[in-house]
Amino acid sequence: MFTKNWSKLLVLVLAVLFTLSGVGTTSTPRVAAQEEGGLIAIITPGHDNPFFKAEADSADAAAKALGYETLVLIHDDDPALQDQHFDLAIAQGAKAIIVDNAGADASITAVQKAKDAGIPVFLIDREINETGIAASQIISNNYQGAVAGAEEFVRLMGEEGQYVELTGKDSDTNAHIRSQGYNDVIGEYPDLELVAQQTANWSQTEAFDVMETIIQAHPDIKGVISGNDTMAMGAMAALQAAGMTDVIVVGFDGSQDVMDAIKEGKIAATVLQPVAQFGPLAVEQAHTYITTGELPAEEKISIDCILITPDNVDDYFQFAPVQ
Repeated sequence: MFTKNWSKLLVLVLAVLFTLSGVGTTSTPRVAAQEEGGLIAIITPGHDNPFFKAEADSADAAAKALGYETLVLIHDDDPALQDQHFDLAIAQGAKAIIVDNAGADASITAVQKAKDAGIPVFLIDREINETGIAASQIISNNYQGAVAGAEEFVRLMGEEGQYVELTGKDSDTNAHIRSQGYNDVIGEYPDLELVAQQTANWSQTEAFDVMETIIQAHPDIKGVISGNDTMAMGAMAALQAAGMTDVIVVGFDGSQDVMDAIKEGKIAATVLQPVAQFGPLAVEQAHTYITTGELPAEEKISIDCILITPDNVDDYFQFAPVQ
């Protein structure tokens, strides 16, 4: 596994970012692929989460810039629906599939099916619990990011007080890695007391409901550390509704909603995942394979995350550095 630097894909990423606001997505098949390029299928979780929309849009724009037609589909974290999308991509003769998968174990069969059909699969954001069947697995360095977020959380908490951890979907490897990173750091401080650790399944609405219940049981909490920004936003809303505006909230993703909340003083920090790199890099790898037959030298590629605080929040926009 190795680390990609921001500068590696800067030109491609910038070109993609300038088009994001105008890029449309669809969950229905498009017309036949252009003869000179071919069809690239892009399959992600729902676009109501800005993180997943950004990765789908950036991949879509990068593929179109290289002359490909795209089939952009949403699986909503439903492995059965994802299987249907894979079947459609295979039936449409896709040259490659780019996917943020619907489960580390549940997605293995679909990836294998595509490989057996001669279609390479480039995973982004989430890993699967198998190697040797995906063409590549492009992920954030979730543990490194979680450690950075936890260290900032500890500093903001003054190394003491009651806190809550909101975790992501149990089927998502990233949820476990981030939680492990958080706890490896925070566990070193005996005066920090974890009073509730509960999943909100990456959902803002569920996080709001979970936090409402936790607040009733633990009205003296001082901080909330969240497995993603969507849950952080739900937690923040519940805390504000309860008048608990001084509670420290730290997220993970670098979504623009949370970046804006940091500027407003409502959320303390987040960990930015370089999602604007995932799609373009996967498209670049797919294009190389389609045109040369060459696959990446290493299957797993890890990209470091960046701690975002009020000190540097203005330096980033839509998951990428401001230029």
